[in-house]
Amino acid sequence: MEHILHLSKDKKLKKVIDTQPPFILEKRNKVYLRLCSSILSQQLSTTVAKVLYARFLALFNNKEPTAKQILETPAETFRSIGFSNAKASYVHNVCRFFIENKITDAQLHQMTNEEVIELLTQIKGVGKWTVEMILMFTLGREDVFALDDLGLKQGVIKLYNLKETDKKMLLKKIEKISSKWSPYRTYASRYLWNWKDNAPEPEKKKAAVQQTNK
Repeated sequence: MEHILHLSKDKKLKKVIDTQPPFILEKRNKVYLRLCSSILSQQLSTTVAKVLYARFLALFNNKEPTAKQILETPAETFRSIGFSNAKASYVHNVCRFFIENKITDAQLHQMTNEEVIELLTQIKGVGKWTVEMILMFTLGREDVFALDDLGLKQGVIKLYNLKETDKKMLLKKIEKISSKWSPYRTYASRYLWNWKDNAPEPEKKKAAVQQTNK
């Protein structure tokens, strides 16, 4: 696979890639719904987020609702199944924006990454990180690196043993490292996330000690 050949030029990243099976990026539709799901999962564990999303779907007979159906559901109903006030408001904002601006999946799939970010971050409650996740996991874009993602930052810091204490300088170093992975930064991100989450226990403990000593 072309992306593996390119990313394997980075010897440290190659060690991470070699421990994992290859994967394919998916292109999905109903972007408004993926945005709503992403908003629901913010600041929640994966398990809790899945439970909340299942409750959300149950409101619509376990079928994926249209943007209109979500918008017509009262905020009180969403709050009754565990949404915060803010999240109830934000999912309405997403669906209202998509309906009023007649945004289609086809339109979003044809736009550049920068255009998608510029468009969707106009929605209150949708930040750049959220749109970057949509680019990676819904629109299937190959060259996205979410610099603000804590997991990715921790992964790069651990893999490259970065010691920089100044936050701005640290981000510059991470950005410089990730730029070498272009045009396949999404794949690199996926490998890093998987590696960080599935590192052997001694390695995790060692990383925790290093973080404590910083």
